Amino acid sequence: MVSLRHDRDFDPRYGSAVEISQAIRRLTAHNPGPFTWHGTNSYLIGRDEVAVLDPGPADAAHMERLVTAAGEGRIAAILVSHTHMDHSPGARMLKQMTGAPIIGCGAHRAARPLNAGERNPLDASADGEHRPDREMAEGDTLVVDGLSLTAIETPGHTANHLAFALDEGSILFSADHVMAWSTSIVAPPDGAMSAYMASLAKLAGRGDARYLPGHGGPVEDPAAYVAGLAAHRRAREQAILDRLVSGAQTIPEMVATIYADVDPALHGAAALSVLAQVEWLVERGLVRADGEHRDTPVTLASRLVAT
Repeated sequence: MVSLRHDRDFDPRYGSAVEISQAIRRLTAHNPGPFTWHGTNSYLIGRDEVAVLDPGPADAAHMERLVTAAGEGRIAAILVSHTHMDHSPGARMLKQMTGAPIIGCGAHRAARPLNAGERNPLDASADGEHRPDREMAEGDTLVVDGLSLTAIETPGHTANHLAFALDEGSILFSADHVMAWSTSIVAPPDGAMSAYMASLAKLAGRGDARYLPGHGGPVEDPAAYVAGLAAHRRAREQAILDRLVSGAQTIPEMVATIYADVDPALHGAAALSVLAQVEWLVERGLVRADGEHRDTPVTLASRLVAT
């Protein structure tokens, strides 16, 4: 049986540029929260010439620290992995300060259209103003200071999510797709479980030695950890099917049982995760949904039936 063990041993060292390798430094923004943990990790890649990956929220003090940390190295590019408010808005501030182009993911988009009467409960978390100067797709590369960064499309957490593979040291900047401290939230309509699982399978087929995520510390054994994440999602899926067979018919009913040991304040987020799992089950014909989503899928879900 594959197990999943999170690593929460992480010191953000706010205000300091933490050296990860000769070519990589990390500055963690001071935006802690239930989805960001200690805050967003911004990475400076290169020395004489620098790419800043995920400048984070629109925090002027954090932008100043990034510029200071770059030192005499020219900030030549601003990379963005995906368009959540804790990752991309700072890119526009940093561009104004440095003139560097914004490169990476495209504009924010949903994984699917809204259903009739449905509202996006996480709409405020999306950065709808993001417009890159250069959009990267699967296999596109950016060379900075002699270092090559290759875009890896990893949708699931968001539809436009990118990871970046660094040729030096076999490192993958995994952003919010894979993090050591927690599983990633997959919340429709912005995210999709089918895409998330396919992205995990894509990473499982690679040979990266280390992941540097968007929040928390590094993933030191990516192969085992990615396998654990996939197994965890499959176990959640089976728990949903078991609850349906036992008579549960709505998402709130399933959350109350499956997440009984979780703080009720987090049950809203849990419901979105269950919705993502249910949508994937419906896609594969394993569950039938009767009725429509109204208000939000958290408060009033369709009647669900295992097929």
